Amino acid sequence: MAKYIFITGGVVSSLGKGIASACIGKLLEWSGYKIAIIKCDPYINVDPGTMNPYQHGEVYVTDDGAETDLDLGHYFRYTNSPLSQISNITTGKVYQNVINKERRGDFLGGTVQVIPHITNEIKHNVRQVEKKYDVDVVIVEIGGTTGDIEGLPFLESIRQLKNELGYRNAINIHLTLIPFIKAAGEIKTKPTQHSVGKLREIGIQPEILIVRTEKPIDRGARAKIALFCNVDQECVLEARDVKDIYEIPLNFRSKGFDRIILKKLGLKKKDGKKAVRKWEKVVEVRRNATEKVRIGVVGKYITLQDAYKSIDEALHHGAVGAGLDLDLVKLESDDFHKKTKKQLDEAFKGISGVLVPGGFGIRGIEGKLAAAKYARENGIPYFGICLGMQIAVIEFARNVCKLRGANSTEFRKNVKYPVISMLTEQENIKWMGGTMRLGKYKCKLKKGSLARKIYGKDTVWERHRHRYEFNSGFKELFQKKGMKISGVHPRGSLAEIIEISGHPWYLAVQFHPEFRSKPDAPHPLFREFVKAAGKISRKKEGKAA
Repeated sequence: MAKYIFITGGVVSSLGKGIASACIGKLLEWSGYKIAIIKCDPYINVDPGTMNPYQHGEVYVTDDGAETDLDLGHYFRYTNSPLSQISNITTGKVYQNVINKERRGDFLGGTVQVIPHITNEIKHNVRQVEKKYDVDVVIVEIGGTTGDIEGLPFLESIRQLKNELGYRNAINIHLTLIPFIKAAGEIKTKPTQHSVGKLREIGIQPEILIVRTEKPIDRGARAKIALFCNVDQECVLEARDVKDIYEIPLNFRSKGFDRIILKKLGLKKKDGKKAVRKWEKVVEVRRNATEKVRIGVVGKYITLQDAYKSIDEALHHGAVGAGLDLDLVKLESDDFHKKTKKQLDEAFKGISGVLVPGGFGIRGIEGKLAAAKYARENGIPYFGICLGMQIAVIEFARNVCKLRGANSTEFRKNVKYPVISMLTEQENIKWMGGTMRLGKYKCKLKKGSLARKIYGKDTVWERHRHRYEFNSGFKELFQKKGMKISGVHPRGSLAEIIEISGHPWYLAVQFHPEFRSKPDAPHPLFREFVKAAGKISRKKEGKAA
């Protein structure tokens, strides 16, 4: 039977429960154990697939096509946790399942209630991971903040599970905030006391507290927290703000966090020094790289930090693989097309690589087209992802193939030159949620292409999330003008990768490679893109490539 760790959060949101959960998973892997991580989200949406990024940040897609919370991206980047449809549980999914059972007649004669029917469904979903995967420890992150009304069924479920699993088979780790009041020059423990009090009111006693803080916590404050929250002093763990999030598991390990968790679960530590050393090297490269490279991400959700989270992290992974220090510049696409040549030169000053990420809707499209054109005409490495590939195609059609007004049917239904059009299987779909081309698909690479050289193999599997595709009716014209399709889906003519010949590095993909990148295993496309940008940067500075 697997052991369970339930991660909850208190005081405020955005404390980093997802990263904390991932780092705990990393510690357990370093200790020799197989883990799986689940995210429970209290919102009533079945999944985050139809949410605006401003509402929820990016949507992370798994191999089997689940549209999930962005925290699953953290789990993937830090650990080897299996991730699939069952890795993200939402209130919407739980209630949908229970209502379907009621309509089917599973509860005939009974009144369907939150307890036991909803809580039983939550517990059933949580235990599915243990049944499907051969793991030693299951980590369950509960989204939201303790005290939120929508989160109560999940908290009640983990209370029940802790009792059912028994002593040393399940623990609760509570992440909370110790604010620093500048006017008084003091840290305050009262919010943490109240947050733990809320948990204890419903029958959950945390075994371990992780306290986020700007300032060090002295022995007196630690003793006070332990006393009022009913935990051992050694189980009050300080989590100071860090410059590099990949240092966190190493910091946790240096404080003996792994030893405390193993002790609470009755597990013995195994040797994992080689894996730790590999992670330490990643942190060392990030800390010691001196050669800078500036890359601009041109998008329309730039003001929200988490909108392109996996892309941001994958670029940093690529910089680790290239041995460079990344300076990531966020560029709002809304008004780029209105800029003069001089203004564009100023906007892209010092930038040696341009990435246009995915997205939906017409806002900001013309600005992204202007960015793609600037990169193409000025020999700046360009990397387009999903919509970024469609942008590259539309820009090339208009300005190289001279197809005036070429566009995607997503933005203009009756366009004369629909170089991007809806996937055939999408044409009769009415429901928006979970109906795109989702998950892992095979891509066959063309011999002699840049993509084939980067991957080093003939076929690859990558994750997708889109409704529109390159219109193959324009394939011959594009290839004649210098844009080649270097990756296709083996069945049919679906274009997966495009390249432009004679450009230092111009490549765009219909899939999402950022979902498969790790700090200690950078995705090859991101690594080579950053390397290409580094070459351009050295050239600009007059250094030898």
